Amino acid sequence: MYGEEMAQTGWRVWWAKRRWYERNQRLSRRLRIDRHAARGGFFVRYPVEGEILEALDEGRLRIGEGTLFEPGCWLTLAPDAEIEIGEGCFLNRGTMIAAHKSVKIGDHVMFANGCFVGDADHRFDDPEMPVPWQGFTTKGPVVIGDNCWFGVHCAVASGVTVGERCVIGSNSVVNRDLPARTICAGAPAKPIKPIAYRAPGVGDGEPPAHGQEP
Repeated sequence: MYGEEMAQTGWRVWWAKRRWYERNQRLSRRLRIDRHAARGGFFVRYPVEGEILEALDEGRLRIGEGTLFEPGCWLTLAPDAEIEIGEGCFLNRGTMIAAHKSVKIGDHVMFANGCFVGDADHRFDDPEMPVPWQGFTTKGPVVIGDNCWFGVHCAVASGVTVGERCVIGSNSVVNRDLPARTICAGAPAKPIKPIAYRAPGVGDGEPPAHGQEP
C-alpha cells in the first residue's frame, strides 16, 4: 500500500465511476458535441471518448472543417493542454490523441485504425509509488505537417515534428523528427526513400478518396 487509498467498493463508488467514464454516452453531451461539429463543419461518429466536449467548450480543442472522426476515437487533454486538428483530416477507428501540453496536426492528415499521438510519457522512476500515480514527463509538443498518412497502429511520441506529406508505415514508432515528403517506417521510424510523385495527368479519372465529393 502506498499512502492512503480511497475505497473502491460499493454502489455509490461504482455509480460515480460510471457517470464519469461513460459521460460521453449521454444524449445531452452528444447534442452539445454535435452543436460544435455543426458550427465547425466537422463530424463525429459515436462513440467518442475523453474530454472532447470540455475542451471544445473551453476553446482548447480546435477542429478544422471537413474533418471526420470514426467510431472509437479518444481525445484526452490535461487541464491546460491544447489540441489543434486541421481541415479535412480523417481519424479512423480507435485513433487516440493525448495532449499534456500541445499537439498540432495539419490539414488533410489521415490516421489508419489504432494510431496513437501523444506529447508525454508515463513516469516510472519512483520505485515505491504505483506507476499509474507517477504522472507524466514530456520532451515537448508534437507537430504533424499537412497531408501526412499514418498506417495502422502507428505511435507518435513527444517532442516530434513530422514534415508535410510524410507516409508512415504500419506499426511504426515515431520518436524523432521525420523529413517532409518521405516514406518512413520502423520502430523507431526512419526515412526509407523520398516520395516519387506521378507525372501530370496520371491517375485522372480515379474514384474519389476520403473527404472528396464524387
